[in-house]
Amino acid sequence: MRKLGMDELNRKSVNEFRESEKTPVIVVLDNIRSMHNVGSVFRTADAFLIRAIYLCGYTPQPPHRDIHKTALGATETVDWTFFASTVEAVVELKAAGYRVFAVEQTEGSVALPLFGEPGPLAVVFGNEVSGVGEEALALCDGAIEIPQWGMKHSLNISIAAGIVLWELVRGRFTANTKI
Repeated sequence: MRKLGMDELNRKSVNEFRESEKTPVIVVLDNIRSMHNVGSVFRTADAFLIRAIYLCGYTPQPPHRDIHKTALGATETVDWTFFASTVEAVVELKAAGYRVFAVEQTEGSVALPLFGEPGPLAVVFGNEVSGVGEEALALCDGAIEIPQWGMKHSLNISIAAGIVLWELVRGRFTANTKI
C-alpha cells in the first residue's frame, strides 16, 4: 500500500466544482462562535458537494484568515449566504420547498441512522454552548440526533457536521462509484 500523490486524487478545479451536481442539502449554521468550526464545515461541505451553507446571526463570514486556516480554500468553492437570523434562513428555506431539520437532542428526535427524509433538506447546526436557538427550533420540521453512549452527550459542531453530512450523502454511493 502507498499513499496517493496529489495528482492522483482526481481533485476538481474550482470551475469543475461549481459545475458539478450538488448534494441537495443546505447547511445552516446558527450563531457559531468559532471561525475554525466554520472553516471546518466549509471543508466538509466541499468534500461532499453540499449545495450551500447559510451563515446566520453572529456566525463569522469569509474572508477571514482563521476561517481559511481550516477551510483550505473551500470558501471559494462552496456557495454561502449570510442571514441576520437563523429564523430568516429557515423561513426562506421552507418557502423554497426544503424540509428543515435541527441537529439537536429533543423530544421526538430521530436517531441519525434511522433518518431517511427524501428530497431537498436543510440541516441546522447550533451554537457551541446552547445548540440550536429556540425560535429556529420551533420552525424546524423535526430534529436529528447523533446517538452517543458515553458520559458526554455533545460533540464539537464541526465533528457533528461531518457525521451528519456523511450519513446524508453516503446513500448516493454504490459499488461502482469512483472515489
